[in-house]
Amino acid sequence: MLIGSTMSEVSLTILPETPEDATAIERLHERTFGPGRYARTAYRIRESRGHLLELSFTARIGTLLVGSVRLTPVYIGDTPALLLGPLTVEPPFRERGVGSALLKSALKEAKAKNHKLVVLVGDEPYYAKSSFKQIPKGQVKLPGPNDPARLLVAELSAGAFEGVKGLIRPDWEKV
Repeated sequence: MLIGSTMSEVSLTILPETPEDATAIERLHERTFGPGRYARTAYRIRESRGHLLELSFTARIGTLLVGSVRLTPVYIGDTPALLLGPLTVEPPFRERGVGSALLKSALKEAKAKNHKLVVLVGDEPYYAKSSFKQIPKGQVKLPGPNDPARLLVAELSAGAFEGVKGLIRPDWEKV
């Protein structure tokens, strides 16, 4: 994929995340989200389980890591799902298709591995381009403080969200 640059066209490469990427991704999260990320409800769910490397991707321009997306297994009530995030891109590379390319790769791979649902906390206008829609108020809840209007879902299989309700929690907390 080529993305525009003020000087020339540059090539963007989307690659599966590897354990060697962890430090660079953590530094990216520090720069883009700051220390407040630890207090966010979605972060608390993610840290208790950890993401799936096979469903997480990095974006690079040359050897420079400029973006990352991760997927973490969760349950919504009794239904397995994936929690998307964080999705982050270095500020100078935003609005150039990097986030969309990462999102497309993660959703395509999740679907290929027979996952049915992906949830996230985010801005509907941005994520609607990738088939995410707002979850009806009260149908699904996150523990802790959050804005229910920012709770979104994408079906990777038609009808997968039908009848799904309950609390989002790490997959190891299934009762």
